[in-house]
Amino acid sequence: MKLFLSGISILFLLASCNNEDQKAIPEKLEKQEIVYDMYEPSEMANLMNQMYAYNLNVKHAIVSGKGIQEFPLDFLKIHTAELSDFKKRNQTFESFSRLFIQAEKELYNPDSDMSETDRFNNVVNVCISCHQTECTGPIPRIKKLLIK
Repeated sequence: MKLFLSGISILFLLASCNNEDQKAIPEKLEKQEIVYDMYEPSEMANLMNQMYAYNLNVKHAIVSGKGIQEFPLDFLKIHTAELSDFKKRNQTFESFSRLFIQAEKELYNPDSDMSETDRFNNVVNVCISCHQTECTGPIPRIKKLLIK
């Protein structure tokens, strides 16, 4: 008899626990679709990534003693490339973009009195200076371009 009562008690406990679990679960479980807001780089961000990659190759060429090519005309897009939505062209950006193009053109000037290393570092320093005024995130990456 004790065994019978013990069995019924255990069944009652299990049944009551099972009811609590069901109460904790909402009646309607709707599968919610998660929408991710994927970052799409602006035309300017893509251009700057291309300029970084190109200048990294130029750095390797200078360090290894190879000749550098000619001024990449795609860099002129810096004046017209679309910025990120939250950014606006201003006088500071326009001034630095002109300085950047001048420094880049000077880098490819074979008649320059400065060494290629100094001219290249001038280009990189213009990038760093510009980024100190507006978009500081890439500065550590840009500094890696400097030839020591």
